[in-house]
Amino acid sequence: MKILAIDTSTDETAAAVTQGIKVLSNIIWSQASLHAKWGGVYPSLAKRVHLERIDWVVSKALSSAKCEADNINAIAVGTGPGLAVAIEVGLAKAKKISLLLNKPFIAINHVEGHLLSVLAKPKTSRQQRPKDIVGFPAIGLVASGGTTQLVLIMRVGTYEILAHTIDDALGEALDKAARMLGLGYPGGPILEIMAKEGDPKTYNLPIPMLGKENRSRFSYSGIKTAMYKLVQNEQPLTKEKIHNLAASFQDKTFQHVERLIRKVLETYKVKEFFLTGGVSANIELRKRIRKICNEREIILSIPYSKKLCTDNAAMIGIAANFKFQRGEIVTSTNLDLVDRVPRARVDKKFPWEK
Repeated sequence: MKILAIDTSTDETAAAVTQGIKVLSNIIWSQASLHAKWGGVYPSLAKRVHLERIDWVVSKALSSAKCEADNINAIAVGTGPGLAVAIEVGLAKAKKISLLLNKPFIAINHVEGHLLSVLAKPKTSRQQRPKDIVGFPAIGLVASGGTTQLVLIMRVGTYEILAHTIDDALGEALDKAARMLGLGYPGGPILEIMAKEGDPKTYNLPIPMLGKENRSRFSYSGIKTAMYKLVQNEQPLTKEKIHNLAASFQDKTFQHVERLIRKVLETYKVKEFFLTGGVSANIELRKRIRKICNEREIILSIPYSKKLCTDNAAMIGIAANFKFQRGEIVTSTNLDLVDRVPRARVDKKFPWEK
C-alpha cells in the first residue's frame, strides 16, 4: 500500500511516499529564509513559492522512493488546519494527480498527521505495523508554530482536545522572543542554543496561567508582553543578557507546558505520551516531559527523525494509511466536495465526511 502524500499547510512545500507506516521518502522545501525579513510567514509569498516548488517536490519524492507514479495506490493531502492560500496549492495538486491516475483521494487533518508521526518507521525497518496498539489510550502534545494542543487519543482516528492555545502557539512565542533578542527567524531553534548558555533564574518572568491549569488553556501573550518590556529595560543587550533572557523565557514557557501536562495526567490515566510538532525537537522540552513520563511509568514516544517533527508530508501519508484501511477515502465523483479547512479541528470530521 503506497501513498503519495502532499502538505503545503504553511511555509514548507512537502511531498512524501509512504508504505504502510514506513517512510520511503520525505522531501521538504523550506521557505523560512524567504520569510525572515517579515519575522513570520507572508501569505502571498508562501503561496507563490508553493506553486513554484510543488512539481519539483512531488517528482523528487517519487524518485527518492524509487517509485513510479503508476505504482501509487492513493493520493493524500493535508487540508487543514493551516494557511488557506497555502493549503489550496497542495490540495489542487493532489486532486489533479488523483484524477490523472484515477487513484483514491484521502484528506488528512494536519494535526492528526503530527500526532501519528510517532508511529512512522524508516524504510529500513522490518516492522510492518504500528508499535503496540494496546498503548492506547494515549495523550499527545502537538507543539508547533501554528498550534499547541493536548489531545486524548482513544485510538487512531478518535480524538478529544483536552487543552489548546487561546492566543500564540508555543513555537510562535519562542520565535517572537528570539526576534526581540535579534536572533532572526525562525528563532525557536536559535533561542534553544542561546538558552543552553544562560541562567533561567536571572529574570523573573511570569509563568503563564499560573494557578489556572484547570482551565485547560495554553497562553503566551502575557509572557510575550513581559519579555518585550524586559528586553527594552535591558538595553543595550550583551551576549550574557541574551543568553539569560533566552533561558528565562524558555524555562517559563516550558514550565507552563509541564504544569498543564501534570494537571491533565491527574485525570487521564494513559500508557503512552506522544510528543510531536516542531517544538518537540527541543532537547530541553523532551527532557522535562520525559521526567514527567518516567515518574508515572508512561512511555514517551517521539518521531524517529527531527524531520518528522516539523511540517512534512510523511506524517500525512502515515495518517492516510489508517484512513485508507478504514475506507475513509474520496472518489473522483465526490472530489469537488473537498475543500481547504483552515480552522479544522482534529476531534471533528471534515464537512464532506459527515
